[in-house]
Amino acid sequence: MKSRTGRFPVNRRTRTILTLILIFAFLFGIYLAGTIMSDELIQADFSQKGLKPSWEHPFGTDLLGRDMLVRTIKGLSISIVVGTVASSVSAVIALFVGVAAATGSSRLDHFINWLIDLVMGIPHTVLLILISFACGKGLRGVLIGVAVTHWTGLARLIRSEVLQIRSQQYIEVSRRLGHNSRWITIHHILPHMIPQFLIGLILMFPHAIMHESSLTFLGFGLSPEQPAIGIILSESMKYLSTGMWWLAFFPGLMLVIVVLLFDRLGENLKKIVDPYSAHE
Repeated sequence: MKSRTGRFPVNRRTRTILTLILIFAFLFGIYLAGTIMSDELIQADFSQKGLKPSWEHPFGTDLLGRDMLVRTIKGLSISIVVGTVASSVSAVIALFVGVAAATGSSRLDHFINWLIDLVMGIPHTVLLILISFACGKGLRGVLIGVAVTHWTGLARLIRSEVLQIRSQQYIEVSRRLGHNSRWITIHHILPHMIPQFLIGLILMFPHAIMHESSLTFLGFGLSPEQPAIGIILSESMKYLSTGMWWLAFFPGLMLVIVVLLFDRLGENLKKIVDPYSAHE
C-alpha cells in the first residue's frame, strides 16, 4: 500500500535488510579490490616518498613511495580473509563443543565448562601471543591462535540454548517414538542452532580482525613482507614524531570502520533472524 506521498512505506525490516546488503556489499568490495589490485601498485618509488594526502594519493605515501590507499585496502583484504577463516573455524568448534556439553554426560559437561572458564580466565592477548608463537607465528600462527581462543562465548550460549530445547515437549515425544539422542540432536537440535551459529559467526569477525592486527602489530602475526594493517601501523610508529600522521591515521581509521561495519552486520542479521531480541 502506498503512503500519501505516493511512495511505498519502508518498514523496519526492509530498512534492516537494505542496511545489511549495503554493509555486505561494501565489505565484499574492499576484499575484492584488495584481491584484484596488482602488487606492482605498492612497489617502491622513491620519487614519490613521504607525500602528504592529495587527490593523486588520498592516503599519502610512505617513506618508500608506496601509495597508502592501495596498501590499506590490500591490508584490509588480508584481514577480512583471516577473520573469515578464523571465525568460521572458531564458530564450528563452539557449535560442536556447546552441543556436546548439553547432550553428553554430566562429566563431559563439567569438563567443558571448566575448559571454557580456563580459556576465558587467561588474558586474551597473552594467550593469543603464546599460541601464535608456539605455532611458528606468521599466517598459520594467527589463524590457529584466533580460531582456538574465540569459541568460548558462543559455545556457552549454544549450550544454554540446547538445554532449553531439550526441555521442550516435542523432544520428549520424539524420545517416546523411539528416536535416540543422536537422531534428536541431528534432526531437532542442530536446525535450531543455525541462527545462533550464523549470528555468533559474524559477531566474531570484529574480534578476529582486531586480534589479527594487534598480533601483527606486536610482531607475532603476519610477516613484514605482507601489506597487513598491523604491519602498516607498526611501521608508521617510527615516523609519527616527524609529522607523518597520515601513515597511521588513515589505515587505523579504515580498520575501525571495517570492524564497526562487521559488528553492525551481525546486529542487523540478529534483528532479521530473531526480531524479538531487538526489543529486549
